[in-house]
Amino acid sequence: MARKRVTNLVTAGIVAILIAAALIAVVLLRRGGSQSATPSGPSSSTGPVLAVKIDNVAEARPATGLGSADIVYVEPVEGGLTRVLAVFSGGRPPVIGPVRSARETDYDVLAQFGKPVFAYSGAAPPVVQALHAPPLSDRIVNASPAEAPAAFVRDDSRAAPHNLFVHTGNLPTSDGPAPEAVYARGAAPAGGTPATSFTAKFPAASYEFRWSDGKWLVWADGKPYTSTESGQLGASTVIVQKVAVHQTSYPEDAQSPTAPVAETIGSGTATVLRDGQSFAADWSRTQAGSGTTFTTTGGQPLPVADGPVWVLLTP
Repeated sequence: MARKRVTNLVTAGIVAILIAAALIAVVLLRRGGSQSATPSGPSSSTGPVLAVKIDNVAEARPATGLGSADIVYVEPVEGGLTRVLAVFSGGRPPVIGPVRSARETDYDVLAQFGKPVFAYSGAAPPVVQALHAPPLSDRIVNASPAEAPAAFVRDDSRAAPHNLFVHTGNLPTSDGPAPEAVYARGAAPAGGTPATSFTAKFPAASYEFRWSDGKWLVWADGKPYTSTESGQLGASTVIVQKVAVHQTSYPEDAQSPTAPVAETIGSGTATVLRDGQSFAADWSRTQAGSGTTFTTTGGQPLPVADGPVWVLLTP
C-alpha cells in the first residue's frame, strides 16, 4: 500500500510539472517571450469581423470610429479621389461613419477576411447585384440600410451625402480571420532606411505619414486626419502598395461614367513604413481567400508591427 502511494505521488508530481511548464509557455508566448526576428506567421484565430465603407473627402471629415480600426484600406475611386474601407476585428466602436457606397475593389479586399459583415450605403446597380449573388453573397454578410435599416441614422448637422452613420450594436455579427492571419506580425528585418515622413499621392488626394512617438500620424490633403473619438489618426505600419487599376465596364453614376478597380490579387512593389523606417518591398497574393505577403527586395519576410495597419492601394 505504501509503495502504491509513493507511485501515485510521483505520478501526480510529474503531471503538475508538465502543467506548470505548459502554463509558463503560454504566458511567454502571450508576452512575446520568443524574440525571434522572423514573422509570427499567419494566425488561425478568428473573431467578429466588421468592414465599413467610410467617406473621406474633405466634406466628410472628421470621421467617427475610425480610430478603432485594425486595418484601414485607402482605395482609389472616381475623380482621382479615395474612399476608406475600415476593418474592425476587436471591439466595435458604437458609431462609425460617415458611411458611403461600395465599390468593385471591395470584392477581393473583403475576401481575405472569411465572411465579414460589410456595412455600406448602396452602390452602382451591378455592384449591388454582385454583392447579393454567389459567390460574393456566400463570402460576406450584407449590412446596408436595405438589410439593417435600424442601424443607420443621418446627422442633420452635416450635409448629405456625408452624414450617414451606422450604430454597430444594431448590425449582425460574423466571424473571420484575425488581422494576424492577413498580415503576419513580427520584428522588422535589417536593411530599413530611417524615415520621418512619407507622402503617398492619388490623382486628386494625398496622404502624409509622419513618425512621432512610436507611430505614423496621418495627414490628408495637408491637414491632420482625425476621428471624433480619438483625435489624429495614427498607424504602427503603413503600406503603400502599388497596384494595377482598370476601369469598370458600367457607369458609377451620371457624373462618373466608370470607376477605377484596384487589383489586389497578383504581385507588385510597395513601400512599407514601420518603426521609424522605410522598406522597399515586393508584395504577392495568389488568390482571393489568402492574405498578402511582403518581402524585402532581398527576399526577407517583411511583417507588420503590432497595432493599426494602413494600406494605400495606389495606382
